Amino acid sequence: MSTLIDSLNWRYATKQFDNSKTVSPTDLETLQNAINLAATSYGLQAFRVVITDNADLKAKLRAASYDQPQLTESSHIFVFASKLDMTEDYVDGFIKLVADTKGIPVEAVQGYADFIKGSLKGQEADFVKDWNRRQAYIAVGTLLAAAAELRVDSCPMEGFDPAQVDEILGLKEKGLTAAVIVPVGYRSAEDKTQHGPKVRLPLEEMFIKA
Repeated sequence: MSTLIDSLNWRYATKQFDNSKTVSPTDLETLQNAINLAATSYGLQAFRVVITDNADLKAKLRAASYDQPQLTESSHIFVFASKLDMTEDYVDGFIKLVADTKGIPVEAVQGYADFIKGSLKGQEADFVKDWNRRQAYIAVGTLLAAAAELRVDSCPMEGFDPAQVDEILGLKEKGLTAAVIVPVGYRSAEDKTQHGPKVRLPLEEMFIKA
């Protein structure tokens, strides 16, 4: 069995996918579970993920992503969409979920709710949007690692027009905006990128001992 480091060495940002291969429902479910288990601030999960393998929709997303072929050649596309705000109602809904999951009364975790609301009170809208977006990025990292463990290829992408993607997927109406797109599937034998060495800083340069 490969280690996590083996899997991370195996993965790369796939530029050409084999469009004859499809990610299985079982592996897709594993990827969804991995995303859902990703760490987020306070556990709020301030984002949602659109998943599609619809050819017409993928073509529209490709057009909104500067015609990058990964959008139509991949098996599926994951669009991470962060929340536009963080309301007290959303926090209350999360706290109810906490209470229901743990089998305790809401009153038992009301202090946690008050703490979350207090930390966000008075924050500028742009701060909250950026904070929500960062939570999505944590989940993207979890997806990439989980996909590598399954030997499913992926390519995180910021090269797209968020306004167009929001319109295509109807995200604004859901209080969301596109943050990152991740096509997943299987690398094409024609993708030359897979044969190059992985370029990373030496550990002694990356890490600062304090």
